[in-house]
Amino acid sequence: MIKVGLVGFGKAGQAVAQVLQDDPRYELCWIARRSASAPVQISPEVSVPVAALATPDDWNAWLDAHPVDALVDFSNPESLHLYGEAMRARRLMLVSAISAYSPADLDYAHGLAADTRVLCSPNITVGINFLIMAARLLRKIAPFADVEIVEQHFRDKPEVSGTARKIAQSINVDEDRITSLRLGGIVGHHEVIFGFPYQTVRLIHNSIERRAFGTGAAFALAELQKCENGFYTFDDLMMRMVRHELLTEQA
Repeated sequence: MIKVGLVGFGKAGQAVAQVLQDDPRYELCWIARRSASAPVQISPEVSVPVAALATPDDWNAWLDAHPVDALVDFSNPESLHLYGEAMRARRLMLVSAISAYSPADLDYAHGLAADTRVLCSPNITVGINFLIMAARLLRKIAPFADVEIVEQHFRDKPEVSGTARKIAQSINVDEDRITSLRLGGIVGHHEVIFGFPYQTVRLIHNSIERRAFGTGAAFALAELQKCENGFYTFDDLMMRMVRHELLTEQA
């Protein structure tokens, strides 16, 4: 059983906590969250306010008192620099779903990966990452096809979806090919449309509930445990599994 500490307890973090505590492969040992006064609907109810983990020394003391095998981070980019060296020293795995890492943050994450296993993915759902993998493959098969990306989200989401930008980058199309819609009742929708002569292909992913982030984090932890030290994306883990399955079938 993998012992996990969860950093961040917003709406996504709460959904991830629900999934991890119900998965027999994991023991959710504690949560670092912004407020210690709000009730925690998990068991065991061990939590710490992030204000008490404001320095690297605070993190060292916390991890000495509450050891885990892995961190799952749904908080903010600054957290990485606070717990990074404590994580490195203990060789803890990291699964981070932070979408706002700067190039400097990612450079630091790559540095940590020299001593442990680090996964960074701005969208950590299994479905969207499978969509990206399929889109990359189809783009290689048919580089001549027209491509458009459509993303739809809840009304109050102000910026263009980071996931849509990642899709565009992954298949080497300009971000001006992204169409954004904001509508009530939508959690998240991403669609990649390939226009061929005489046919079209649509790859679609819909997020129905935030617990999809939890199943993605659970998948990432299970696969990351099998890897050597290094920096990984969700794509890397999925391709690793696909290659393994193809070699097993050929054998």
